[in-house]
Amino acid sequence: MPLKTTTLLIEDSGFMRIILSDLLKSDPAIELLGTASNGTKGLKKIQQLQPDVIITDMVMPESDGLAVVKKIMQSNPKPVILLSSLEKEDPKVFEALSAGAFDFLNKEEVTKLAKQQQFPLNEMVKVAAEVSLGKLARMQGKKNTYDHSFDEQLRYEAIAIGASTGGPMAVEQLLSGLPANLNIPVIIAQHMPEQFLRSFAKRLNQTIPLRVKLAERNEELVGGTVYVLPGHKNSHVVRDISTNQPVFNHTQKEYKEFNFPSIDGLFTSMAKVYGKKLIGIVLTGMGKDGTKGLQAIQQQQGFTIAQDEKSSVVFGMPKSAIDSKVINQVLTLKEIPGFVVSCLA
Repeated sequence: MPLKTTTLLIEDSGFMRIILSDLLKSDPAIELLGTASNGTKGLKKIQQLQPDVIITDMVMPESDGLAVVKKIMQSNPKPVILLSSLEKEDPKVFEALSAGAFDFLNKEEVTKLAKQQQFPLNEMVKVAAEVSLGKLARMQGKKNTYDHSFDEQLRYEAIAIGASTGGPMAVEQLLSGLPANLNIPVIIAQHMPEQFLRSFAKRLNQTIPLRVKLAERNEELVGGTVYVLPGHKNSHVVRDISTNQPVFNHTQKEYKEFNFPSIDGLFTSMAKVYGKKLIGIVLTGMGKDGTKGLQAIQQQQGFTIAQDEKSSVVFGMPKSAIDSKVINQVLTLKEIPGFVVSCLA
């Protein structure tokens, strides 16, 4: 019989401890070693029980989720899954990811999906248990504070990036390496709940040299701006009927691999608009979202890039694209910004 993935749950709400404990216990591949009602008690139990994966709420008395992550990564590195609430949106989630947390989930969404016989928490626990601990210590990207000497006419007119698990910090590191005078738009499809995407865009706008904002319906794409797709609907890029300029459009269409936002949806639509003038990049993440879209980009003779296995927290999405032979170049995360800039000249 295969070994089970052992877990510890840290959650201050007694009601949520019961619900989440039942979810974890329902999976024969997972063993819940224990629970704790706050971060201080949780850290003691981690030392005693040595679980494979830790699940912790973000907002708690006596050491919140951020404090738990920092202490774990300093003394006893283990994969940590964060639980947060859309009603208690906490920007510290991104600090915790930067400190080495594996990923985060919305508590309300976890319980909602469980009623539909979908178990994202259980699946994430099993994936987290397989991650190399060395990848959890996030490498901070060196900020590019210098302008680049671009030619008047660039070879590419837009950059599209798709990411999922491990993506927030990978996206931040990639964008930090791009020059402040980049004069084409960059569009990000990051798998994340709607309200957290707002916080993500705000954080990026404060930490990278380029302007960052949430993409809005009918908004024209402007060079030098990074657009984060919203999470309430899928978004396409289309040409405005009156101006013929690329604009964002929300769509009711849904996709097989992931929705809200769909990477395949973004990439496929941008391939139609930009053709061979588009660079498509797939970063770390679970699943296969992005592969179909990268195929569309490649068919239009655009350029496609995948993050390599060594630097990916989860190699699922890049591997799917590489195995499907829709990638022109495989690079480490550190290499991607410089390579992209060299492609533009």
